[in-house]
Amino acid sequence: MTDVFENYLSSKGRLSPGEISLSLKFFERISLKKGDFFIRENEICRSIGFIAHGAVKAYAIDKEGKENITCFKFENEFATLFPEFLAQEKSKRSIQAVEDTIIYTISYQNYQLLLDQIPVLNEVIKLVMQQEYQQKESYMLNYNNKSAVDKYLHVMSAEPMLIRRIATQDLASYLGVTRRSLTRAKGQIHKPDIL
Repeated sequence: MTDVFENYLSSKGRLSPGEISLSLKFFERISLKKGDFFIRENEICRSIGFIAHGAVKAYAIDKEGKENITCFKFENEFATLFPEFLAQEKSKRSIQAVEDTIIYTISYQNYQLLLDQIPVLNEVIKLVMQQEYQQKESYMLNYNNKSAVDKYLHVMSAEPMLIRRIATQDLASYLGVTRRSLTRAKGQIHKPDIL
């Protein structure tokens, strides 16, 4: 599994083989079972992690105790709450495994040490943060103020992995619709034409 992370760092084209090898030494491999937490809401966000295998969801609990899922992360993506991680503040959301997951994680202290030794890693982190921003923008454009049918059609065309790997209840939360509305939307889309 280390190869997945090593290949990711190599693909960024900014790190030498020596810098990649040194970087890997700062990360610890952890395994999460489905349902395990990587980060918990209201606890200090102490880690950033690279997903080598599996998937996680990020969500907050509202006043009614309902999960509001804001994103999913899969292989070759980083999982953390960047503002809280960089400020070492309490997390505003939880990150929880939705599949058995392998993550290479680094603590804030080791992250700082690593950046001191390999400053070019700042460029990689900047790219990751830009990707985060683009995902949030895409979410706002494609899922706000649209019908359940339109939201599901967008998922089918732009994010089909969500349909294959995410439970219906979690997908409904992410889309901001009820499970019933999502099931109805699926039925309308997949309904055979009657001649």
